[in-house]
Amino acid sequence: MSDDMFSSGWDVLDASHEALRTAVRAVPADGWDLPTPCTEWTVAQVLQHAVGDQIGFAAALTGEPGPGFDPFAPSGEMEGVDPTAFLGDALARAAKAWAGVDRDATEVPTPVPPHKMSPWSGSAACGLDAAVHAWDIALATGGPSPLTPELARPLLKVAREIVEPLRSYGAYAAALDPQEGDEDEALLLRYLGRDPRWSAS
Repeated sequence: MSDDMFSSGWDVLDASHEALRTAVRAVPADGWDLPTPCTEWTVAQVLQHAVGDQIGFAAALTGEPGPGFDPFAPSGEMEGVDPTAFLGDALARAAKAWAGVDRDATEVPTPVPPHKMSPWSGSAACGLDAAVHAWDIALATGGPSPLTPELARPLLKVAREIVEPLRSYGAYAAALDPQEGDEDEALLLRYLGRDPRWSAS
């Protein structure tokens, strides 16, 4: 296992990291300026935001510096950047930080409200951020959704713990009403304010 494939030991987080890694590897060379389900942002900006968030989760746990840029104002500039290495470094930092967490701890620090969570919820919240942006990037570049039912179910559980206060910061749009026949993935996406049937065209 190479450094950028470091396992955190938390199943939801590791699966979410793999989803984001897979989505980013599949972005074509001319795909970084494509629109995404994050209506204000291109694929490059979603990647930069996701990288910044992973570093932020790691920093909350370790006390190391956070990202050297504002994840909520990503530049979209990718010239001279190796996307796989850029992402791999952030995922490794987050995975190593979570691997060091005491599973019996009552709570651990997180960069999102309430800023303290149980270890499972905190690791899953870190995973939620990676997985939903993996979906954004995959859909924007014509790829398959990386959200399996096995991943969507625990992500929806943690989303219901943390997302409401984040909506007021603009981190998530208002929830969309569930539709008849919605499966786990669609329920998660609508709760996060995303249209499961979004398409770039």
